[in-house]
Amino acid sequence: MKGGVTEEHLYLAFSHQSEDCILPLHTSISLFLLSYCDCKLFNIFLVPASDSTDDQLFDKALPGDLEVHFISRCQLPLVVQSCSLPAIVEENGKFCRAGLSVVLRHIIQKTYEVDPSKKLVLELLGFKKTCLKACAEVSQWTRLCEISIPQAVESFLSASPEQCHAIPPEVLLLEKKLGEPVRVHNDDKIRRQKLQQQKAGEKTSVPAFAKTTKNLYPEEGSTVEIQDQPHTSLELRVAFSKLGVQEIPTTTNREPSEIRKTKTSDLPILEHVFTEGLYFTLADVVLLPCIHQFLVFSKKHNQKLLNLPLLYSWYHRVQEVPGVKSAAAKCNMQFLQFPDLLSFPDEQLIDFSTIPDGLEEENEDSQFIGGPRPTMTKLMESGIEAKFSPHPCPSWTLEWNNLPAAVSPGEGKMSSDRALRKQQQLNNLVSMVIKLSNPGDVIVDFCSGGGHVGIVLAHMLPSCQVVLIENKELSLVRAKDRSDELRLHNISFIQANLDYFKGTFNIGVSD
Repeated sequence: MKGGVTEEHLYLAFSHQSEDCILPLHTSISLFLLSYCDCKLFNIFLVPASDSTDDQLFDKALPGDLEVHFISRCQLPLVVQSCSLPAIVEENGKFCRAGLSVVLRHIIQKTYEVDPSKKLVLELLGFKKTCLKACAEVSQWTRLCEISIPQAVESFLSASPEQCHAIPPEVLLLEKKLGEPVRVHNDDKIRRQKLQQQKAGEKTSVPAFAKTTKNLYPEEGSTVEIQDQPHTSLELRVAFSKLGVQEIPTTTNREPSEIRKTKTSDLPILEHVFTEGLYFTLADVVLLPCIHQFLVFSKKHNQKLLNLPLLYSWYHRVQEVPGVKSAAAKCNMQFLQFPDLLSFPDEQLIDFSTIPDGLEEENEDSQFIGGPRPTMTKLMESGIEAKFSPHPCPSWTLEWNNLPAAVSPGEGKMSSDRALRKQQQLNNLVSMVIKLSNPGDVIVDFCSGGGHVGIVLAHMLPSCQVVLIENKELSLVRAKDRSDELRLHNISFIQANLDYFKGTFNIGVSD
């Protein structure tokens, strides 16, 4: 325990070092966030790709204010050995969080939980606290930030000078997205303010930041000197007011009639300040180390970058966010400085047609409608008629009344009717697994939710090890609470997308 806080271990992969960058980039990103949050709540372990790694060489690239230990992969807790890194595991080794987005979100939540004064850290999770919450399998944006761009930049860094003339399509896609209109929850109000600003022909110089501003953390008490930026857009003013470095004057007067009557379709669009729109979020933290390394490598090899003006502007703007430069300094990131890029000849503008179509496609099938009734309808339309008959194995019925209450699906926060149907469903699954299993088997409950299947199996098969995998934290925490109530010792929990599970198992189930 650290000051009453449950001790947790953070495991980061370590393949090699490229100048001031630790690879894989997921590790550099994690260390950068820890420095930005000034978070020292975790015991940090680096897991080298080989036992011959020179620890002293890597020490030079590590943040100086973080205590980091080296550990071989065979020394990792068993639950972590089954996952891709980065991963965080609780001290008892039973609850693991794996995958970049899951780990980073947990670092943010834990930092704020311990020190509620760090409200700007919590703001990294964005409106409704959903930034990078959707898994990469279904969210194009999460996939781009968490997987596509880090992998593309790593490939770019490892390429020979002759092979790195073309900008990675993933980076081009980010440039394209920075040029798309911004939509926020108070979209209409801000767009009307922008229209009013445009009609007023505002000419006054408005600083993007105050001349001096408190740093991200009040206890540091330091100030940041920022140069005035003339003709600052409304988007910038809104964005930086969120960071607490500039207040937008509150107006008590109503908007002019012509502004109020303007159709929504005629309002000016909002432009990106940061990658997700107007506000600095976790997505910016993830992308900054990646884009920084891409720019450093490109400059070193004299690559022309003038056709990425929006990415340039974003790269500069992020540096002025309080706390970013100090975090970069701790991580030995030396930001590049470029002249202001205001306009470009048409021939220098990027051709977005080079972006592969598949890179922008969502993984979701928008035409898919699930559920028993639609499925039965599809079968009937295909000439397949379902015939109902008595259960072939009527003995496959668990004696639910004789089981502890916490084993029942009803303990997983569902209605009594649904709990009954879930019991009927579990009768089949559990009975089949019991029939197939042997002592010592590893049974994995994929997409476990609240643990309805896994908890029953762990209770019924004490000689087997049961692993629950689920990407929704609340569901998995609920399952762990039920497991603790039952005092189960043969069960572990992994909060991760399925792609991050690399373990072996004897039986896999999913309901």
